[in-house]
Amino acid sequence: MTVAVGIKALNEAAHIDAALSSARAALDRVGGGTIVLADSGSSDDTVARARTHPGVRVLQLADPAERSCGTGAQLAFQSVDADYFYLLDGDMVLDADFLVAGVAFLEANPGHAAVGGRVREANTDSIEFELRARNDRVKGSAVAGDVDRLDCGGLYRVAAVRAVGHFADRNLHAFEEFELAARLRAAGWRLARIDVAAVEHHGHATGGYRLMWRRLRSGYAGGAGEVIRAAWGQPHWRQVLRQFAQLRYSVIVYGWWLAVLVAGLSGRWAILLAVLLLPLAFLSIRRGSLRVGLYSLVTWNVIAIGTLQGLARPRRPVTAPVIAVDLTADRSAGTAT
Repeated sequence: MTVAVGIKALNEAAHIDAALSSARAALDRVGGGTIVLADSGSSDDTVARARTHPGVRVLQLADPAERSCGTGAQLAFQSVDADYFYLLDGDMVLDADFLVAGVAFLEANPGHAAVGGRVREANTDSIEFELRARNDRVKGSAVAGDVDRLDCGGLYRVAAVRAVGHFADRNLHAFEEFELAARLRAAGWRLARIDVAAVEHHGHATGGYRLMWRRLRSGYAGGAGEVIRAAWGQPHWRQVLRQFAQLRYSVIVYGWWLAVLVAGLSGRWAILLAVLLLPLAFLSIRRGSLRVGLYSLVTWNVIAIGTLQGLARPRRPVTAPVIAVDLTADRSAGTAT
């Protein structure tokens, strides 16, 4: 039984030492293992710091234009030779005991392809991560049992991932965990969360609305459309239709846009006002706050816009290897891989 930890990072100099040290401590509990840092072209000291950690293989994306969440995850996985693989973000700290619990679960449950644990959001100053923490308490990582995805990372059975082709779709700017889970579940595998601490996530300090604008500009918001496009005509299409909430949000928003357009063109101003305010009122009541309701409404609209962006984006072959430069400290010079 062997375990590898992959860490995807971009400008994570403030957190990468803690991430790497936590991965090494967790691997030591299971008898050791390999660590791969997949850097997407950091301009800060992320790579320099990583190279000071003994035994860490440091790979940097050769073409920064290919940067995406899926590309980073696939780069971390593609050269791994192990039985189990844990994907960690560069702003996360892995709990020292989770790999022990995760490996034990997968060894005892051969029908499960992956297992995750509890995720703690360390930064809840931003409304984005405040909502994530709230959702976790109700239906997220705090709930143990079978799940339809492992957001914020998990321990994967490498043989199961290889059987469905690849770890992450390099075209995805977001939702790569859901897309992988959909492919695994379509192939008959199950995924679970256990009631064990897994990671502490530090997240962005950027304000919620600024973060949404950044996601629109960076392409991250297009992840929903990219997932839908990748699934079209594939065995996991039904999984996406049933489980992908972002698809439902987008359809609802498109219907709302149409209702606003029809009311505006007909000159029925009272109806137009009601149509405009009804979603805000509904979400504010549901979330228990006007502030959170407004943020949720804006988020749904960003998802709908991003879905259209993602659907229109060209795709690169998912089976082609991600080209990277090996910057591991014990190499005299960078070499392509």
